[in-house]
Amino acid sequence: MIVLLLPNITYAISNQPIHWGFKKAVNEQPPDAGAQYNEILAKYGAFYKGDPGTKTLYLTFDAGYENGFMPKILEVLKKEKVPATFFVTGHFLESQPELSKQIVKEGHIIGNHSWSHPDFTTMSDAKIRDELEKVKAKTSELTGQKEMKYLRPPRGIFSEKTLQVAKDAGYTHVFWSLAFVDWNINQQRGWQYAYDNIMRQIHPGCVLLLHSVSKDNADALEKAIQDLKKKGYEFKSLDHITKKK
Repeated sequence: MIVLLLPNITYAISNQPIHWGFKKAVNEQPPDAGAQYNEILAKYGAFYKGDPGTKTLYLTFDAGYENGFMPKILEVLKKEKVPATFFVTGHFLESQPELSKQIVKEGHIIGNHSWSHPDFTTMSDAKIRDELEKVKAKTSELTGQKEMKYLRPPRGIFSEKTLQVAKDAGYTHVFWSLAFVDWNINQQRGWQYAYDNIMRQIHPGCVLLLHSVSKDNADALEKAIQDLKKKGYEFKSLDHITKKK
């Protein structure tokens, strides 16, 4: 048998779409996305949870647009001294410059959620980079935040290729280990719904995904934070995870 080695051939990275999701946590036991997902994320430096051995929580919000609840969310975070990361789009930045400034001024991080919220797996590498750069540039212009290193893929859709493009652009993909249906503004069910979902799925090292457009979330946030603190949890910035990594 003759084996031919072709060192100059570059094999394409898969662009097969992956939709993030897995079985939810119960009884404060951290969820596991499975070996395949875990290996892909580790390969590109991405993560969806922190250390399962510490009662540390990481609060993140996706902010595609403003629905009137961001001021209340920021007020609660300030009162409770809780840091958060807000993954914003171009629409949010352009329509809410003052809130964008307030987020950074009050010590929170703005992360990249793309300019127009597309499915990255349908786009060229250059177009993905453009989507990311526009958010980074506008954030810097408005808030003075020079560094942007965290990315949450729009719609939770990604591929190995989009992970690589983002990593090459200096981004760490941040997924989540707690989420529920909270983004539909026409199907809000009251603060208890949001509170119960948070408390039911919480676990050590949890990365929470909440949508800032949700009235349920805004109304439940203070009680959820206070009760989680009573259970011995503490809230930290995403930087806490990446520094440990």
